[in-house]
Amino acid sequence: MWFALSFILLIIPGKNLPEVTFLDKIYFDKWVHITLFGVLVHLSYTALKKIFPLSSKVFFKAAMYAWLYGIAMEFVQKYWVPNRSFDITDIIADGVGCCLAYLIFLKKRKKKEAY
Repeated sequence: MWFALSFILLIIPGKNLPEVTFLDKIYFDKWVHITLFGVLVHLSYTALKKIFPLSSKVFFKAAMYAWLYGIAMEFVQKYWVPNRSFDITDIIADGVGCCLAYLIFLKKRKKKEAY
């Protein structure tokens, strides 16, 4: 469900997005990307751990696939979504969200193993 929501948000034509300058000052768009991809990776972890025991290597791959999805969506925006463009800083924000979710996973796992 979250994947579908992120897809829809990423393909909204640019003319349908609000233009509010104060949000630009706080980099709101980047925080949205970090959140979208962090939650996507976290929910992937939640789903994958129900299927099989999840190693950090498998989860790392899931985080990387989520980031690749983010990169691919930038190309989709550039070539197929009206009034949207390719933005390298969005790719970086997507990667930050994926990495944060992965680091939280590692921290939780380390804490769980300590007990």
